[in-house]
Parts: sequence; structure tokens; C-alpha cells
Amino acid sequence: MSAGTRDEANFASGDMSRHVIRLSGYMILGFLAMTLSQFVEAVYLGIVGTAAIAAVTFTFPVMMALGAATRGIGMGAGAVLARAMGAGDRERAAFLTTHGLLLVLVFNVACSVALVVFAEPLFHLLGARGEILDLVVAYITIAAIGFPPFGLSMVGTGLMRSIGDPVFPGVVITTGSVLQVIIGPFLIFGLAGLPALGVEGAAWSFVIARSISFLLSIYWFVIREQMIRASFRHFANSCRAILHVGIPAMTSNLIEPLASGVITRLLASYGTAVVAGFGVAARIEAVVFMVVIGISSSTAPLVGQNWGARRFDRVDMALRLCYRYCLVWSVIAATVMWLGGGWFVSLINNEPGVVATATMYLAIIPISIGFAGMANVANGAFNALSKPFPPLILSVLRLGVFYVPLALVASAYFGPTGIFAAVAATNVVLGLWGRAWNRQVVVRERQRIA
Repeated sequence: MSAGTRDEANFASGDMSRHVIRLSGYMILGFLAMTLSQFVEAVYLGIVGTAAIAAVTFTFPVMMALGAATRGIGMGAGAVLARAMGAGDRERAAFLTTHGLLLVLVFNVACSVALVVFAEPLFHLLGARGEILDLVVAYITIAAIGFPPFGLSMVGTGLMRSIGDPVFPGVVITTGSVLQVIIGPFLIFGLAGLPALGVEGAAWSFVIARSISFLLSIYWFVIREQMIRASFRHFANSCRAILHVGIPAMTSNLIEPLASGVITRLLASYGTAVVAGFGVAARIEAVVFMVVIGISSSTAPLVGQNWGARRFDRVDMALRLCYRYCLVWSVIAATVMWLGGGWFVSLINNEPGVVATATMYLAIIPISIGFAGMANVANGAFNALSKPFPPLILSVLRLGVFYVPLALVASAYFGPTGIFAAVAATNVVLGLWGRAWNRQVVVRERQRIA
């Protein structure tokens, strides 16, 4: 980095609102590009048929689980990396970067192999049957090839932010997403003389696009910033520091996909159209939810660097801004979905059962995403302080006490509408709880250091 760029990479000085906006803004653009690519892919698959949408919907919990576990390792690496950068120790940061990416590679390769081997019984357990199960297995077998490069690029963007670059991560994510949209129709529909592969074409477009994102990440780490060390020196120390946060973060991250799997299984009993409607609505919601994900993802580098520099006043300021922006966006998103949710759904699929389910989901969930963002902000701050167990406890409570029990009861009385209401209620409760708990921990740790 140039001297000016390095100054901008120092989050322990300068205007905090500007840092939040820069960190959040570029990642929001990248995340929006990624979720919009998934939305466009759903449009493509909607043209193929309802069975194609339903099949890919069944893969959501599994792909979310792998991504969540991978992000857990990335959170562990990013937390210690940001504090090392805040303390001015760039060489230690380089070893942490190298060893963190190596852990991600080994984990993703192992998971991809296991997923291919056990695909059929796994998705049968989730409720896929007959033609749908065949389509699911065909999709996931190909998509698994892209999981290691996608995991490395995904974690890599987080590490870039912890090092202090808010711009290039957005470039990496956006490039892969745009390429996936461009490549998709050629492989799905068989344009330009290519064979029409349907859901398999969607999987291949994911593999190709995310592999190119991986190459961009390698360029940043190896050539531009020279943050890779061809050495296992300090590897054991790095692993201990990373996995101290990473293993609990992986576990807590896996709660959401597990809950999603349970919800998908509940919805499967209402028929293919309901599952497809949930899949369509989830893709639309993901577009607006990525804004609060972008905001909350700025928490770890901001809190980590300022905590490492002992700028506790700036830690408080960063958290206040992130909480506020999440809630403001929640109101905006809910208004847009109340006014235009049905129209967005009809762009993908106009089957009445699909439209009814998706529109109901979008009428209930978006108002709660700001509170879900607050929970993510609190979790990012916990992890930045190497306090991974509060997020784990909150996640377990989410699955075992709120989300699934409420969904089971509400499903029995109100059907799919009750399931969606249970999700929204859980978001609100855990968001407020997480914020209050995080504040207590920050105050206690400051007093301990003082």
C-alpha cells in the first residue's frame, strides 16, 4: 500500500462515520452484487421450471452451513489479524493471514468431498424426493468443486478488511457475481451452441465465476500486498489464536443453517410450491439483508483495530453507528417489500402458490432484519475481542429456545405464515439481547484493562 492508502487503512484514527461508510459501502455493493446474482439465477431457474427452483432451494441449508463454518474460521483469523494491525505488527499479521487461509483450504476440500459422497441421503433427510432429489444431487455434486475457491475468496475479503483495505474486497465479490450472471444463461439455456444444462449449468456458472474471484484474491495477497509467507513458522500459535475464536464462531454460525434446514423440512410438508415460494422470497430478502450484513461486517475490523490501539471511545462510537444504520435500513427495506414484494416475486415465478407464499414471507420478515443486523454487529464485536462464547450461547438459544420451538408451534396453528412470524420474533428478541450483552462485556473489559 502507498503511504496514503496505509493511513486510510488505520481505523484507529480519522472520522469514524467515514470509516463505517467506506467499509460498509464497498462490502454492501459486493454483497448486493452477490445476492442479485442469486436473484437473477432464480429468474433463470424459474424459466426452467418450479422443480428447478425447489431443487436449488433444498441446497440452501447445506451451502449456508458450509459457508457459515468457513466464515467462522475467517472470523477467528480476522479478529486476531485486526488487533495485530492495530498494534502495528504487520509481520505477525502476514503469518496469521497465511495460516488462516491454509486452514480454510483444508476444511473446504474435506467438506466438499464429504458432501459429494453423502449428497443423496443428506437431501433425502431434508425432504427432497423423486425428480427433485435427482436435480439436487446433480447440482450439489458440481457446485462442490467451487466450494474451496469460493471459501478462500470469501474469507480472503474479510482478511483484506482486517488488514485495512475496504475497496478490493468489494471488487472481488462483485466480479465473481457479475460473471456468474453473464455465464449462467449460456450454460443453463444452452446459448451460443452450448448444451442446455439446466440446474447443472447454474452449478457450473457458480464454479467458474467463483474460481475467478479466488484468482483475484491470490493476486491481492501474494503480489500486491505480499501478505503470504511460505513458512509453517508460528503455525501452531496461529492456529490456537485463530481457532480460539474460530471454532465457537463456526458453531454459532452453523445454527442459522440448521434452523433453515428445519424450516425447509417443515415447509416441505406443504408441497413443492410452498418450498419454491420460500426459496424465491429468501433470495429477494437476501438482497435487502446484505445491507445489514455489510454494515455488521465492518464491526470486526473497526473494533479490532481500535481495541488493539486502546482507543475505547472509538470502539463505542463504531458500535453506536452500526446499530443505528441497521435499524434505519430495516425500516426502508420493510417499506419497499410491503409496497413491491408481489411484483418482485412475479419476476421470478407467477405460479399462484409460489406467489402467495413468497409475498407473505416478504410482508413479515423484512421489518425484523435490522434487529438481526444488531445481533450480527454484537457478534462481530464479541469476536473482535476474542470473546466467542456469547455469540455461541445466543445462537444456541436462537435454535433451541426461540426459532425452532416457535416455528413448530406456529406451524401447527397458522401454517407457513406462523413459521415466518416465528423467524421475525426471534430476530427482534436476539438483536436486543445481543446488544445489551455486548455492552456489558465491552464495559467490563475496559475496566479490566484500566
